[in-house]
Amino acid sequence: MRFFSLLAVLGAVLPAAVSSQKLPLSTSSRWILDADGQRVKLRCINWAGHQEANLPEGLNKQSIDYIADFISQQGFNCVRLTYSIDHALNPDVLVSDSFTAAAGAANVSATDMNSMYTSVAQNNPFVNGATTRAVFESVIAALWKRGVMTILDNHVSKASWCCNIDDGNGWWDEGFGYNDMNSRYFKTQDWLNGLEAIATWSISQPGVIGMGLRNEVREWLLQGLNGREDWYNFMTQAATRVHAANPELLVVMGGTQSATDLTHLRTNKNIDWSAWAGKHVWEWHAYSFTVTFAVAKGNCDLLKQTYGLFDGFVLEQDKDYTAPLILSEFGFGMTGGPNDGLSDDDNSYFQCLRDYVTGNDGEWAMWAVQGSYYVRQGAVGAEESWGLLDADWKALRNAKVPEMLAPMFQVTQGP
Repeated sequence: MRFFSLLAVLGAVLPAAVSSQKLPLSTSSRWILDADGQRVKLRCINWAGHQEANLPEGLNKQSIDYIADFISQQGFNCVRLTYSIDHALNPDVLVSDSFTAAAGAANVSATDMNSMYTSVAQNNPFVNGATTRAVFESVIAALWKRGVMTILDNHVSKASWCCNIDDGNGWWDEGFGYNDMNSRYFKTQDWLNGLEAIATWSISQPGVIGMGLRNEVREWLLQGLNGREDWYNFMTQAATRVHAANPELLVVMGGTQSATDLTHLRTNKNIDWSAWAGKHVWEWHAYSFTVTFAVAKGNCDLLKQTYGLFDGFVLEQDKDYTAPLILSEFGFGMTGGPNDGLSDDDNSYFQCLRDYVTGNDGEWAMWAVQGSYYVRQGAVGAEESWGLLDADWKALRNAKVPEMLAPMFQVTQGP
């Protein structure tokens, strides 16, 4: 198959195909290194698998191999593959049963979801009689066959869309200032056990290079008012257990306020990562609508300063908090706007963010590859207008996007 790809845009800047890295990866100061000590720049795409079906999206539209080919041929060297704690603790659910259960969980038609399963099985016949975990394994294997690495990201506890302040997945239920709205599904011990289970399983999954401990933790009301001690406590417990289970993994950790605020590292204290030394990676998110950065919206110079104030400062050399930093979510609506498909607002946001990331030669993961969902917020087959793939998962939603992304792929700095 042939795709219009970023490789065609970059020409000689990237090889003709993604080449396998020498694993395991490690960290030194702000850099991620391969097993030979050479810099690895993560240039990733998100692939959601954390919603009610507990399955990587899009298999009702295409085969795993087709999607993996697309990702590789666009030049991405890694996928941030999301999952729920529901899946982590219940890996042996049959795919057919998972779609049936998803109908109840999402309050949608069982007939519609069973029809969705039929399409998945037509495109991927191995799922007949297979478990949801086997599908994740097949995705990881298909990616690594093409030299594409995987970061396993715990997106939510209860399998569902993320994120809203009332979705119950935001803050640890054992933390200070519990409120039902933000924490009713975030069972701390289940989360820790789920992370440990996934880390243990990942040993048998070639190409898995790291684990994101939790997507977009966020305080509400009294939460976090104890100096964010719960963040230090529970993130330390999680990282320690992940590293003990699989010492080869990078440990990816975001701040608070939906992975936009790491300032407590500078104003309070760094987290003690001695138990997973040489494996620590920070992450942050930035969208045009991100509240943390809203005060600077419309002024790119000020916005870049704000990015640095809240997150980018961790790249400064020789600080106790210095470590690699991956922008693990950013994105925009890809069609309908006057700027090669982008709205004026999204175009201004992306150009400024791209300038900031390329200026630091930072790691990144775009949201997202999926052109649609099995079900999202009660809508069966919902389209993802921010998806790199179109609704049928056949081709680029916007053929201009590879050219827009091209500067972010280039490697301009190193240790």
